[in-house]
Amino acid sequence: MKHLILSAFIVICCYTLDAQNFKFGKISEEELKEKIHPLDSSTSAAVLYKKETVRFDYIQGDGFVQKREVHERIKIYNKDGFDWATRKVRLYNRSNANSENLQSLKGYTYNLIDGKIVEDKLKKDGMFEEVANKYWKFESFTMPNIKEGCVIEFEYEIVSPYLSIDDIDFQYTIPINQLEISVKTPEYFIYNKLQNPRALYVPRLAESTKNNFLTFNDKSRTNANKIGPTSTSFSQSKIDYKDNIILSNESNIPALKAEPLVDNLDNYRSKLILEHTATRYPNEAIKTYSSSWDDVTRTIYDSPEFGSQLDRTGYYDDDINALLAGVTDNLKKAYLIYEFVKSKVKWNNFIGFTSEKGVRSAYKEGAGNSADINLMLVSMLRYAGLKADPVLVSTKNNGIPLFPTRQGFNYVICLVETPEFSALLDATEPYSTINTLPLRTLNWQGRVIRENGSSDWINLTPTVNSSEMIALNVKINPDLTIEGNVRSQTTNYLAMRFRDRFVNLNPEEYVKYLEKDKGQLVVSDLQIENAQLAAEPIKVSYNYTLGDGIEEIGDKLYFSPLLFLTTKENPFKQNHRNYPIDLNHPISDKYMINIMLPDGYKVEYLPKNEKFQFNGETGEFSYLAKENGKYLQLSINFALNTSLVLSSDYDFFKNFYSLLVEKQSEKIVLTKI
Repeated sequence: MKHLILSAFIVICCYTLDAQNFKFGKISEEELKEKIHPLDSSTSAAVLYKKETVRFDYIQGDGFVQKREVHERIKIYNKDGFDWATRKVRLYNRSNANSENLQSLKGYTYNLIDGKIVEDKLKKDGMFEEVANKYWKFESFTMPNIKEGCVIEFEYEIVSPYLSIDDIDFQYTIPINQLEISVKTPEYFIYNKLQNPRALYVPRLAESTKNNFLTFNDKSRTNANKIGPTSTSFSQSKIDYKDNIILSNESNIPALKAEPLVDNLDNYRSKLILEHTATRYPNEAIKTYSSSWDDVTRTIYDSPEFGSQLDRTGYYDDDINALLAGVTDNLKKAYLIYEFVKSKVKWNNFIGFTSEKGVRSAYKEGAGNSADINLMLVSMLRYAGLKADPVLVSTKNNGIPLFPTRQGFNYVICLVETPEFSALLDATEPYSTINTLPLRTLNWQGRVIRENGSSDWINLTPTVNSSEMIALNVKINPDLTIEGNVRSQTTNYLAMRFRDRFVNLNPEEYVKYLEKDKGQLVVSDLQIENAQLAAEPIKVSYNYTLGDGIEEIGDKLYFSPLLFLTTKENPFKQNHRNYPIDLNHPISDKYMINIMLPDGYKVEYLPKNEKFQFNGETGEFSYLAKENGKYLQLSINFALNTSLVLSSDYDFFKNFYSLLVEKQSEKIVLTKI
């Protein structure tokens, strides 16, 4: 009987798969009527079908041309899924002969209205082109008449003159019901195949070969005696070769679920990565393209948009000479030049490791991309006699490179090394400082290129804690309102984050931020020091009154000593964590609390002193409270001496943080004398 039931189930499943028609335009009422995804009720959209094929067609006179065809059908369940109606495709864009092009685009939106399937065609007013920089452009399109419950479908082809193949995604942030992948590469092109080692979902790949051939058309003219008419003859020749084929046919691929504090979710996406390592034509020597990181960095350094920019001087000499007149200290020189570049040349928000305008033009115009600015900074520091070198970086949204290729990097910063100090600098942001880089650059390692052409990996992860020290004075009034003042000092990345968020706000807006969701808190006499001095700590002070900080029950008073500064809940609520927690930098929070006891009351309960740790000294929390005459004095310290918490340590970290929150929330109890 069990075998009979199993056989019936298999037949039903096979029938369902066969009945599903994925031919373009063959949309069913069942697809439109579906209200939620059968396997993931939380998703706002799902890919019903995706087919992606990569092949190389031989075009006489042009050689092999890469063609990538994409066909997708997507179900949108609710408004949160509307973003999936827009697709943005990045294309390499150098010149007419050396650019990628998107063509054969067509698309439809399908809605079920009064029991009938209504189609809306993608038109030109829904298609857009955006030139990002001199290397890249974006072709995007937005499907028409998007409604809850609709199905969209589109297909297009990317034609590329290049042999390098972009990564093939097997996973989206929404489920994929059915996925078909086909990659066919001529035997002449050799690729190193890799699936993302960080991905949790691993698709099955089938590899094979298939015979193929090239046809050449030849035309020749003959007139041996140069007398009489010329005759033209046509001939064809054929060359046999093999295609190497990779196929994958996957069903019910789970969504790549976002988690809080992930460095870059794409680092964990299931995908196929193909590195073009060599070309081997018949009767020709093999050409190898696979290289080491030294080869990559040497090629970049030799580029006119990189190394040559470092050698260009003369355009800033007078300004730097005047700036450094009488200055002998190397750290002071580095600081002055760094601040000068930040004020002189503004970042245009374009990212790149090669100069876009050229350093001279960027200096003259007062604006440039990240490479214009930071290569200029290296050049000026060298001019001042400091040992400065560029550092190639892959930003967080660019991911961590797995192969040594130029595309592994997309950014450049500066390293200064002297006997007195070593410093990383990035002059694109007004509030970054020496060894406090923009968060986008804190991506594992960078590749420093020395002046002699050698290169090495250097660690980009901050090792010094960014700290916030808060002094809280508390006075309990006879009417049980609380008043006092707060003084804080914030350093490094926490100070940079404060400046980015709050420096351009007027004081009233910042006061509203301080009071938000804090009950009956009223802030006054706000003072902010060093707001524009990026190298100095941010200092904030204000007075406050709090009308609901104390709970009175009988003749007892209950209150948390941190008052409105208490961490009220553990932000790490997931039962399970798939990816590491990226905190960007180590942190240290210190609270010094001084509480004046009200007349007529004494301490009945004071939370006991405690200290607990996470992974030894990686994380530490300490709570020290003592009674000193008419005052209570507390010192509460939290330090996390790492920027990354592994998913394997998540349960321990979650428990550690829960203890922290619980301890901060413990109440002091006062009773009447």
